[in-house]
Amino acid sequence: MNRDLMIKKIEDVKEWDIIVIGGGATGAGIALDAAHRGLKTLLLEKFDFGKGASSKSTKLIHGGVRYLQQGNFPLVIEALRERGILLKNANHLVSNLPFVVPTYDWWESAFYGLGLKLYDAMAGKYGFGDSKILSRDETLKKIPTLIPEGLRGGVIYYDGQFDDSRLLINILQTAVELGATTLNYAEVIDFIKSNGFVKGVVVREKEKEKEYLLKSKVVINATGVFTDEIRRMDEPGAEKLMEPSRGTHIVLEREFLPGHSAVMVPHTDDGRILFAIPWHGKVLVGTTDMEVESPTSEPIATFEEIEFLLEHAGRYLTRKPEREDILSVFAGLRPLIKQGGSEVTAKISREHAIHISKSGLLTIAGGKWTTYRKMAEDAVDKALALCDFNFQKSKTEEVKIHGWLEKPLNSKRFEIYGSDAEDVEMLCNKGDWYDLIHPQLNIHKGEVIWAVRKEMARSVEDFLARRRRALFLNAQAAIESAPVVAELMAKELRKGKDWRKSQLKEFEKIAKYYLPV
Repeated sequence: MNRDLMIKKIEDVKEWDIIVIGGGATGAGIALDAAHRGLKTLLLEKFDFGKGASSKSTKLIHGGVRYLQQGNFPLVIEALRERGILLKNANHLVSNLPFVVPTYDWWESAFYGLGLKLYDAMAGKYGFGDSKILSRDETLKKIPTLIPEGLRGGVIYYDGQFDDSRLLINILQTAVELGATTLNYAEVIDFIKSNGFVKGVVVREKEKEKEYLLKSKVVINATGVFTDEIRRMDEPGAEKLMEPSRGTHIVLEREFLPGHSAVMVPHTDDGRILFAIPWHGKVLVGTTDMEVESPTSEPIATFEEIEFLLEHAGRYLTRKPEREDILSVFAGLRPLIKQGGSEVTAKISREHAIHISKSGLLTIAGGKWTTYRKMAEDAVDKALALCDFNFQKSKTEEVKIHGWLEKPLNSKRFEIYGSDAEDVEMLCNKGDWYDLIHPQLNIHKGEVIWAVRKEMARSVEDFLARRRRALFLNAQAAIESAPVVAELMAKELRKGKDWRKSQLKEFEKIAKYYLPV
């Protein structure tokens, strides 16, 4: 992906078939689906791709055990199917992960074992492995840091894990390879209307501070928690559709959860499921569920949420994590759809909905990362019907995502890049680009160059937060490495000292929220 080429395309194309507002998982999926059907497609993102919830998930591709508890079987079946499709099409980033449910009461093993057998059955041919009941010794062998007192055994089942923002970039790269145009730091500030119908958008490109009037046959609003903001740009009095909630995660050293299995606690004090997951050599613990009045691009975890996670993790681990053990803390906003009478956001469904305004603005809201492909398919189907395009059935089930591997890599060093790994390593081997940007971060200088040239990284935050996950894995190390990244990016982007100083100031402002309060 080359940003200069993307800007040239928006200057050259007179009318688009589809303009997508929002560069998160749903928007990226729509761009891929539409481009694969041969539609002239443009995606616009106000910030960086995945700046919002799409980079701040629990890093799971799963059917949703919680939705199984709620009896929402259709959603679970759909998500389990999509989980299988993602493993097939993005095998360089999506992997199978065993989860252990520890049991301390006499009835729990049979109860959870039966429920997870149902989970297996719902997956059908897309199953990741058969669940089974574990003895006490087997459970401790899988999770040696579990508190042994009172432990009766456990249940093991299998779900998917991934790197969310890396997958997002690869989906966008796939869409571009299919002919789509994608642009970050391009804010939609108004709609173009003709006879009361939306016929395009007015966009402000932030780097050059230039505005563009872009015509389109249909406009799709895929902005997650900012859905209502865009809808009210179209209809000032539009009724509230979103009811976002904040989910907070903490990151700890691997010693808290050695081995290759995750822990799933099926019930916490607020009624949510709690996960402790091995991820990129660290341990991710989450998540909370807090109602949010007004969505922001950088939600902040509260003291109480962090304490909640520390307290619940301490109930199950032999070494109770303390605040000083936290390497990073991050919060994301779930794009939940408002439902009448539902006061607890943990109980609001993750199903998606499509809304078409009087002016023809198509909005897709709700859903979750696992079902991004199906959401995109449904949105493009509606767009085709809305604009009387020649209907073509979606075939994205068979589309391999950029980075997909035909055979495993020989080296694990650059494995997150999948089929690009060899090219990334070759770039790193030039000059001193093989050096690490920080001794506590397994990130090479050449990866910064790659992110600028191939993945449209435009800021220090883009790289340290989303192209590589330093800010999420070790916030202090990310802050300390920022000057190195800024210098590398400045040379590549032909920026001066003022740009570097501004970047460091902006990154430190954001990064402080990832340190425990």
